[in-house]
Parts: sequence; structure tokens; C-alpha cells
Amino acid sequence: MSGCSVYSFSGTNIDPEVKTISISTFQNNSSNGPSFLAQRFTEDFKDYFQRNTTLKLVPRDGDLQFEGAITAYDYAPAAIQNQNGIDQAGVNRLTIQVRVRYSNTKDPKQDFEQTFQSNGDFPADQDITRINNDPTATRRITQNIITDTFNKSVANW
Repeated sequence: MSGCSVYSFSGTNIDPEVKTISISTFQNNSSNGPSFLAQRFTEDFKDYFQRNTTLKLVPRDGDLQFEGAITAYDYAPAAIQNQNGIDQAGVNRLTIQVRVRYSNTKDPKQDFEQTFQSNGDFPADQDITRINNDPTATRRITQNIITDTFNKSVANW
């Protein structure tokens, strides 16, 4: 078994020369979303990478670098139903998009900039204010984005 990468049981494929990671605060550039969204997303992003790699988190200039912004936070009807001759939402969908720029200082061929998107469906009677006040509602959606980013950057999926 020879090569320049290392396989681990967490599914990562990180060059042994890569030791550090830096993750800048993701700004909320969407016109919507709760005030805490950017900070929570950034902290969840850091936590996920720290739990699933042995990389040391540094404030800046890490071997792997992430930065980006939340670009969309949209809540809209997703399933229209006709009840008593009236069209109304049966389900509302929250869609979140995050633009991520990834730099690998040890292997720039791995660099990318990409928008990741995920969504979640909510009952039609649940308004956006209630969803924004529920700490787990948006976290399910953002966790999918974080997992997709992790897979693209260090799991090479």
C-alpha cells in the first residue's frame, strides 16, 4: 500500500502533509434568515470537521481553507393542494444555499468554489417565524450542506 494519501475509517482522504484547517465565518448574504444563522452554520461547520478529521483548527492560513456565504434562504410553497376548490400549500419548503470556496495549499488542483443547497419540508401551518425559532429546524438542512462540502473537499466523493 503506497501512495500520497491516507485512508481513514471516517472516510477522509487527506494527504499526511495536511495538518491544519482554517474556516472563516460564513456571512449571511441572503435577504432572509434568522440573525444567528451565519454564526451557527460556521460553528457547526467547524465542529463537523473537528469531529471527523485530525486536523488542527487555526484562525487563518490553514493547509485547508474554507470561506463563503449563505446566499439564499427561501421559504415557499412546495406542494399545492386543492381543498374545497381553493389551491393552497400542503407543504412549505425551506431551501438554503451556501457558496463555499475551498483551497488546499498542499494540492491546489483540489481547490473549488461551489454552491451547495439543501432543503426541508414543513407543514403548511408552520410559519417561517416558528421555524426560525426552532433550533433544530434549520440545523437539519445546514447539516446536509456541511456533509456535502466535507465529502467534496476531504472525502473526495
